[in-house]
Amino acid sequence: MPEGPEIRRMVDDIEAAIGGRDADTVFFAFERYKGFESALGGRRVTAVEARGKAVLVFFAARGDDAPWCVYSHNQLYGQWRIGRSNALPTTRRQLRFAVTAEPRAARLYSASDIRLIRPDALDEVPYLAKLGPDLLNDADVDDDRLAQQLNEARFAGRALGGLLLDQGFIAGVGNYLRSEILFVAGLHPARKPKSLTGDERARLIAATRCMIERAYRLKGITNDPQRAQHLKTQGKRFGARRHMVFGRAGQGCYDCGAGIEKSTVASRRLYRCPHCQPVPS
Repeated sequence: MPEGPEIRRMVDDIEAAIGGRDADTVFFAFERYKGFESALGGRRVTAVEARGKAVLVFFAARGDDAPWCVYSHNQLYGQWRIGRSNALPTTRRQLRFAVTAEPRAARLYSASDIRLIRPDALDEVPYLAKLGPDLLNDADVDDDRLAQQLNEARFAGRALGGLLLDQGFIAGVGNYLRSEILFVAGLHPARKPKSLTGDERARLIAATRCMIERAYRLKGITNDPQRAQHLKTQGKRFGARRHMVFGRAGQGCYDCGAGIEKSTVASRRLYRCPHCQPVPS
């Protein structure tokens, strides 16, 4: 499943293709929304936004009809494709939603969670209602807000290895970001917010912000940028230079040389350095 940085980059592409343009056509695969195709066609796409792992496409008001928003969540199989309006991509996936705004089109394939909703009712969407702070898409999220999350009773007693995957804790963090955040913070996945010292809390907050923003800026790379570039000059493929610990089981830690270990936490694979992220006493 794409993580927050990947969704945000896709939203940037969708915005570039159809944002600020009048929709020539709108397509819905679901019968319940077929009647809205003509109602939305001709309206301006006023904005395209990401919230956590969801995509929001906003349509302007027209006449007496208020604005609309199309909410979608890729889940495991959804995929956006950007291309020319008159050329469908070659794929066996099923088209679920599409907006064409000459000469470009944004098409969503395979996703099943698509909703048409008024913008002022977005908080009624269960996924959006439970989202925690969104570092990529909300400029108002500061370190104090993240510290508040660590103090909340529903989060303070949970192990970080599972907690970081909870979208209600911090929006947009997924599996590779979880391993990278904990490594940079120097924390074992079994640690809990209530057990962290002041310095450890500060490291966790800084690592979370750094890894999410770096992954967005560098198109999925969480490794140190200079190290990643050096590995590239050595001929290392993208996957081999992308991360510090994720996907590197048995390979040496870049900081200390210890072999990276792989485990399963919250039913998903997690990677850590046994020396840099010691087991809590």
